[in-house]
Amino acid sequence: MIDLCVIGAGPAGLIAAETAVDRGLSVVIVDAKPSFGRKLLMAGKSGLNLTKDEAITDFMDAFGDSTEWLRPMIVDFDNQSVIKWAQELGQPVFTGSSKRVFPNTMKASPLLRAWLERLGDKGVAFHRGWRWTGWQGSALAFETSDGAKSIAAQSTILALGGASWARLGSDGHWADILRSHGVPLVDFEPANMGFNVNWSRFMTPHFGTPIKNTRFTAGSFSTLGECVVSSNGLEGSAIYAASRYMRSGSQLILDLLPDQTEEALTQRIAKMPIKASRATILRKALRLDGVKAALFNEFAKPATRATFSKIAKALPITHAGPRPIGEAISTAGGVPQIALNDRLMLNEIPSVFCAGEMLDWEAPTGGYLITGCLATGRHAGIGAAKYVASNGA
Repeated sequence: MIDLCVIGAGPAGLIAAETAVDRGLSVVIVDAKPSFGRKLLMAGKSGLNLTKDEAITDFMDAFGDSTEWLRPMIVDFDNQSVIKWAQELGQPVFTGSSKRVFPNTMKASPLLRAWLERLGDKGVAFHRGWRWTGWQGSALAFETSDGAKSIAAQSTILALGGASWARLGSDGHWADILRSHGVPLVDFEPANMGFNVNWSRFMTPHFGTPIKNTRFTAGSFSTLGECVVSSNGLEGSAIYAASRYMRSGSQLILDLLPDQTEEALTQRIAKMPIKASRATILRKALRLDGVKAALFNEFAKPATRATFSKIAKALPITHAGPRPIGEAISTAGGVPQIALNDRLMLNEIPSVFCAGEMLDWEAPTGGYLITGCLATGRHAGIGAAKYVASNGA
């Protein structure tokens, strides 16, 4: 019997395994896919944003309702710890103007290769192409190309991801298994996703165009950022950051001219000739052109000369709901805090721990997701090591 079986070879599972093996446990990592870290590799295609180099108080604010639950775990392995971890894997990093931290290579593959090699050197064993199906007696059961397999382990860490990007391994199949053992779960919802918009034909020329230097507000959330107009609707970092508020029903409001006051815009409009057309006012007084002018025309209906400046500063966007969960970068829902003890062990299944996106928390893109997965994975690894050391007490 081994000390620990980690199921799921993403960032949470890999760091959980390393944390445990460093504390003397015998560890095996199992993943349903033929290769490890597929979602991490996908993230690397956009540069692999590892974390954000900002004050920990600001960093924690990104986790919303889960802040207090996650705070001790993330404080114990914070954004500075993530930077050091990457550097120790031989991956120098740099901080961009937005305070986002990336490896110099802007890729995930060198980091992942170095990490797997280090885990192997420490004695961690690997099984690829093993899909977890639950338990057979007290042993973990798996489907493999060679038939049914099982592993007897003193403890287990589940790091199986949420329910987005199923082709990369996060298909949420584990939810039915845990429910059958009495574990309460929160239904999955898309997070960090785009939103459908039923565009008129006049927006077609702007598909693929970024909306830059705009303030996005939804409920209590507000950020200065950008997004992209797609054929389906709106997507991109600012929309992802606002997505949890939009999903809950808050109206999306765009300030198309965040560097200008409404009063200044009104004064500029007042100087325009009485017979100036709407297009002329947008271009010359408001200085809106391209995609921003198109957005104004799409959603500012009706609008009068007297209301142009007000609408430009607070343009309400009508959307048709979020894109499908399969397209979402991450998911909300999963294993809630009430189902776990403070070591992330399931109350209903002692010796089994959960980490990463399986847990019911969400955060925007920008380094928060990977940091949260690493921190919770490490915390679960410490918990499993303590559990094995006390023989399950």
